[in-house]
Amino acid sequence: MDIPWPAERNPSDQEALPFVSVIVPVRNEAVFLTRCLVALSLQDYPRDLFEVIVLDGESTDTTALEAEEAARTLEVPDIFLTNPGRTTAKGFNLGLAIARGDVIVKVDGHTLVAPGFLSGGVEALRRSGADAVGGPIETIGEGAVGEAIALAQSSPFGIGNAAFRYAQDERWTDSVAFGAYRREVFDRIGRFAEDIDRGEDDEFNYRLGEAGGRLLLTPAVRSRYAARSTLRGLWRQYWSYGLAKAKVLERHPRRLRWRHLVPSAFVSLLALTSLLSYVNKSARRLALFVGGAYVLANFSASVLLAGRRRAWPRLPLLPFAFATIHFAAGAGFLAGWLLRLKHGRSG
Repeated sequence: MDIPWPAERNPSDQEALPFVSVIVPVRNEAVFLTRCLVALSLQDYPRDLFEVIVLDGESTDTTALEAEEAARTLEVPDIFLTNPGRTTAKGFNLGLAIARGDVIVKVDGHTLVAPGFLSGGVEALRRSGADAVGGPIETIGEGAVGEAIALAQSSPFGIGNAAFRYAQDERWTDSVAFGAYRREVFDRIGRFAEDIDRGEDDEFNYRLGEAGGRLLLTPAVRSRYAARSTLRGLWRQYWSYGLAKAKVLERHPRRLRWRHLVPSAFVSLLALTSLLSYVNKSARRLALFVGGAYVLANFSASVLLAGRRRAWPRLPLLPFAFATIHFAAGAGFLAGWLLRLKHGRSG
């Protein structure tokens, strides 16, 4: 499907623009949802040409009340529905079933999109011929711990070479976050995989790429993502990411990259040598070497990042943020693979 766009953008030429459906699956997002909806209400895209659909996964906080108040004062969301399945994938698919748009956009409740987010996405789809487009994410945090976490999530040492975290150039890629998709993509390759939670975007994007689709990362589409504000919340987030990544890569083994293996390899080696150290002196020395090398690398990366970003007050917290990401993602990935092996044997 070709998405039209006039040679020169003109607000009066709205008939040339496609209708856009923004799907926002959430659960217990009372702290962030209002800000997310405010950002969507400030889009420079014609208001009568996009809809916002919020799917609430049976939140136990005031998420529903915030959505109701936003609908009254901001006129978004246009539709608010309960998602009995609770997960992001099930919520997105529920929204997709009622969405009217020729372009489908997925937005997370923790996200603040730029005013040109929708218009930039539509224009990039038209200009590039891509099946999906997304943009770089600026991670922000609140409070000392949240700011340290945001810094760690914006660093290659923290999250590897995931381009959407810090790339500033336009490029073809294998996955995008908060993507804008041509509607025909879902007709062609199906919906989000509902048996994957936290990795549904990657799984769908990989499936799209393997079906011949093209995904574009462009700085014309910008957003901010609110990081977790506690190390406990960060641990739970990256543990879930690790579990999901194991399942995603089992289905798409060609997408395996070194950054997926490094945390789990480190956790495995440290755990193994630590256990063997009780009976073997050489293993003890190796465990000390592995642990010491990580501490040195972590501290060095923290100092360099604090200096580059002029964030010296956050230096004491940065090593803990990095370690939480690495250990949680590594342990979660290993647990995910063990579960896959267990299920494979039992099947």
